[in-house]
Amino acid sequence: MDRNLSADLPVAELMNQAQSHAVSGNAADRETGLIRKVALYAFLLNLGLAIMKGALAILSQSLAVMAGAIDSGTDALASLVLYAGVILSVRKYSAFPLGLYKIENLIAVFVALSIFFAGYEIARTVWFGSGAPPEISTGIVALLIVGSMATFAFGRYAMMIGRRTASPTLMAEGRHRQVDVLSSLVVLASVLPAYFKWNFSPFGVTFDQIAASVVLIFIAVAGWEMLSDGMRVLLDASVDYDTLAQVRGILNAHPMVVSVQSLIGRNAGRFRFLQTNITLRTGDLQKAHRISEALEADIREKIPHVERVMIHYEPQPRTHIRFAVPLADPSGDIADHFGEAPHFAIVTVRLSDRHVEKQEVIENPYRDVGTAKGIRVAEWLVEQKVDQVFMREDLSRKGPGYVLGNAGVTTVLTSARVVTEVMEGFDTEIPR
Repeated sequence: MDRNLSADLPVAELMNQAQSHAVSGNAADRETGLIRKVALYAFLLNLGLAIMKGALAILSQSLAVMAGAIDSGTDALASLVLYAGVILSVRKYSAFPLGLYKIENLIAVFVALSIFFAGYEIARTVWFGSGAPPEISTGIVALLIVGSMATFAFGRYAMMIGRRTASPTLMAEGRHRQVDVLSSLVVLASVLPAYFKWNFSPFGVTFDQIAASVVLIFIAVAGWEMLSDGMRVLLDASVDYDTLAQVRGILNAHPMVVSVQSLIGRNAGRFRFLQTNITLRTGDLQKAHRISEALEADIREKIPHVERVMIHYEPQPRTHIRFAVPLADPSGDIADHFGEAPHFAIVTVRLSDRHVEKQEVIENPYRDVGTAKGIRVAEWLVEQKVDQVFMREDLSRKGPGYVLGNAGVTTVLTSARVVTEVMEGFDTEIPR
């Protein structure tokens, strides 16, 4: 059975669901706008750094500064593609019914590859470039320091927004900027010996080469992390275990859910797509649909960035029936009042031969509650997963009766005085 019965829902409930989806959509739109703004800032920053470092490289004739300019130029191109990708990822096309959210992950892969390319350019320039000493002035050093500080500050900002919005694009951008800080420090360290007229080259290896080798390790690690994360999503790897465990807990907590047969999920950009197959304690399609809608709303409320929840449900194969009877005392006398009954007998019967498999007497935990006593007892019995309740009091038009009915629990009026009489006539009360 699939969730295709929205016409059966009350109008008020449909309006509430529509309002909930609208609020969720507005929040997603605000996040997308924020991500787009940060992506634009990234492009402008990288473009400015590329122009500045290119000019400084020409003035200083420094190969390290030229490598930094190449790095920033590559970053500017990556940021421009990132900005365009964020805009495209939220577009809706009939040819892509599940959206273009994975464009964000594709961009993350592109950024990772650009990190590797930048690392290659730095290594090639430092190790195989000309050995002519650069001409470094105080102004060049100061501008390189300012560029490093700006890169560091923007990287922290992008990471903060990326965590808030769960955007893999901004997380990748933030990590990239952190790597850029290291490469900027390499460039700065490369020009300082020339600025202070130091000659430091143990075993024929310059300080530039030593520092660049260390930074290239960080570049490789950061690039590999982004590349592997992006490729996992592009290949439809599962949602992380903790998120799936949280969703499974939400499903199992519902009193009408007998079991969760399967649960899978995947990421697309910063959004999650979930699919589950559950067994319900009802064969009523309308009730099953309402339950699935309630489960979806609960999941969306507790799990961030859920784009779609597909719930397939099927009725529980009836092999047993579980019924409850309010008791005046543990000996088995039936109470006249439902909510005030001090005990309840809960009996499990095997349908194939009407054999009583389990019988227990449980204290009513809400007997002494001042208000809404009957409703709380009804909710408690639903949590006990009972199928029927035998009672002497008619609750059909009262709160407890509505609670039991909405949960698929049937109520049966009985004239029996003790539980044994209910047991004797039980064979005719349940469906075969």
